[in-house]
Amino acid sequence: MIGIVSATAAGAAAGARLTAAWPERTRVYGGPVADAVRAAFAECEQVVCFLATGAVVRLIAPLLADKRTDPGVVCVDEAGRFAVSLAGGHGGGANDLARAVASVLGAEPVVTTATDAVGVPGLDTLGLPVEGDVAGVTRALLDGAPVALRAEVAWPLPPLPVGEGDADGAYTVRVTDRLVEGAAREVVLRPPSLVVGVGASRGAPAEEVVGLVEGALAEAGLSPASVARLATVAAKAAEPGIVAAAERLGVPLVTYSAEELAEVAVPHPSDAPLAAVGTPSVAEAAALLTGGELLVPKRKSVRADGRPAMATCAVVRRPGRGRLAVVGLGPGARDLLTPRAAAELRRASVLVGLDQYVDQIRDLLRPGTRVLESGLGAEEERARTAVEEARRGHAVALIGSGDAGVYAMASPALAEASDDIDVVGVPGVTAALAAGAVLGAPLGHDHVSISLSDLHTPWEVIERRVRAAAEADLVVTFYNPRSRGRHWQLPKALAILAEHRAPGTPVGVVRNASRADESARLTTLAALDPASVDMMTVVTVGNTATREIAGRMVTPRGYRWQESAR
Repeated sequence: MIGIVSATAAGAAAGARLTAAWPERTRVYGGPVADAVRAAFAECEQVVCFLATGAVVRLIAPLLADKRTDPGVVCVDEAGRFAVSLAGGHGGGANDLARAVASVLGAEPVVTTATDAVGVPGLDTLGLPVEGDVAGVTRALLDGAPVALRAEVAWPLPPLPVGEGDADGAYTVRVTDRLVEGAAREVVLRPPSLVVGVGASRGAPAEEVVGLVEGALAEAGLSPASVARLATVAAKAAEPGIVAAAERLGVPLVTYSAEELAEVAVPHPSDAPLAAVGTPSVAEAAALLTGGELLVPKRKSVRADGRPAMATCAVVRRPGRGRLAVVGLGPGARDLLTPRAAAELRRASVLVGLDQYVDQIRDLLRPGTRVLESGLGAEEERARTAVEEARRGHAVALIGSGDAGVYAMASPALAEASDDIDVVGVPGVTAALAAGAVLGAPLGHDHVSISLSDLHTPWEVIERRVRAAAEADLVVTFYNPRSRGRHWQLPKALAILAEHRAPGTPVGVVRNASRADESARLTTLAALDPASVDMMTVVTVGNTATREIAGRMVTPRGYRWQESAR
C-alpha cells in the first residue's frame, strides 16, 4: 500500500491524481501532517509526501530503522514539478516509485542513488539474497576498479561491469549456493538453485523435519538462502512438519501426485513410501522431478530415543535457466520504442542483433552489456547465437525492427529454442502499423501483410497468397517490396491485384516510417511506379471500399458505414 500525505490544496489535488491512477494501491492520510506521516510510515510499504523534503526528513528521522525494511519515501514539491526519492531508494522501492509518480503527474523524477544515476544495477536490487561487502564492491563498480565475477552457479544476471573468473582486482562478485566464509571486498549472491525434497510419516514432529532439512544443507555445505522450494507428494501437502520446514526457510511448498513421482528414476527407492502413498520415492523423486543434479541423496532423520526415523529429505541443484527476450524495437523513432522493450534492453547482459539496429539503441544499454552484432543476411546465425547464450545461463535480448514476430527474429529464434530456457516476447510497433498511421486508416477493416522477398519463400507460394488476398478483397501491405536484385515481384503482385480492383484503388507508399527522413504519398493502383519503391518502403494497397478522404487513405470498418456515408 502507498500512503499519500499532503498539507495544502495543491498537494491534495496532486495526491488525488495518484489515487485515481492507482485506486487499489493508495491510501490517503489526513489530519495533522506529523501524525499522518508517522501513521503512513508505520502502515504502508511506501509513502508519497506532498511536502518539502526538509520537513519530511525531520519527521521520518526518528522512525528510520533498517533500509531493508523501512518503507520507501518520495517527496513531491508544491508545484508538482519534481518527484524526489528521499529514503529507501532500493530496499523500499522509492526510486521506482519516484519514476512512477513522475509519470502520472508529468513531473521530473529525482533519483540520486549512485548506481541508478550511472545505469549500474544495484547489487541489492537483483532479486537475489546478497551477503558481504555490498557498499565496498558497489563503490568499486562505480569507480571502475577491477571487479571479478565468480559464477559458480550459472544464473541470468543483468549486466555488471565485471571481469570473468579470478581477476587481479581486489573485489569479487561471487554467485554460489554453497556456504562460504564472507571474504573482505566480496559480495555473495545466492541464486535460488536448490530444491529440497521431503517425505514424512504422519504426525512427524516439526522439529524433526526442520532439523533434518537444516542439517542436510549444513553438512553438504549448502546455503539455505539458495533453497527455491520444498517439494513433496500431494498426500503430504498439509503435513505439519513439512509445512513448518517450508515456513522456516521462507519458500513455497510444491506437491506432485504419486503417479508423477513414481515415474522418476531414483537411486534409493523404498517399499515403505510405495505402501504408504503409492510411490517408491518421495524425497528424491520430488527433488529430481524438474531435473538437476542430486547433491544430497535421500537421508533419514535421527531420533535421540532411537525410534525409527519419521522424515526423509534429498537436495537437488536445478540448472540455471537462461532467459531470452525477443524484443521488437519499433519502426525506428525512439518514442515508438515501448517502455517494456527499453526495460528488457537494460535487463539483458547479452545483446544480439543486426549492427544497424544495435546502433539505434546502444545508448540504452547498461555498462557491462556484451554486444554480439552482425550484418545483413545472418538472421539464422543471430538466432542460434542468442539461444546458445541463453542456454549458458545468461539474460539475453535478441532485437529486431518493428515487431520481432513479424518478418523478424522471433520465428528463427523460437525454432532453435527448446524448453530448457525461458523465452519472453516483447511486442513492437510494426512497419505496417507505423505506415498506416502516417497514411490515415488504411487498415480499418480486414487486412493482410505479405512479404515479396523470395529469399526464404518460393515465388509460387507468394503469388498464391497475393492472389488469395486479391480475391478475398483484403487490404494488402507489402513488406520487402523491391530491391536491386528483386525488381519484378512488385509489378507482378500489383498486376494480380489489378485483376480484382479498379485502377483508381488508393495505394499508400511510406518510406522510413517514423524516422527523420520519413516520406509518404498517396497514389493509385494504376499510377504507382514500382521503380520509386525500395526495401525501406511499405506499400499498402486498399480494397474495393478504401477511399481517399481529405488527403488520407481510409478503409471503413464496415460496408454498411460506407453506404450510409454516400
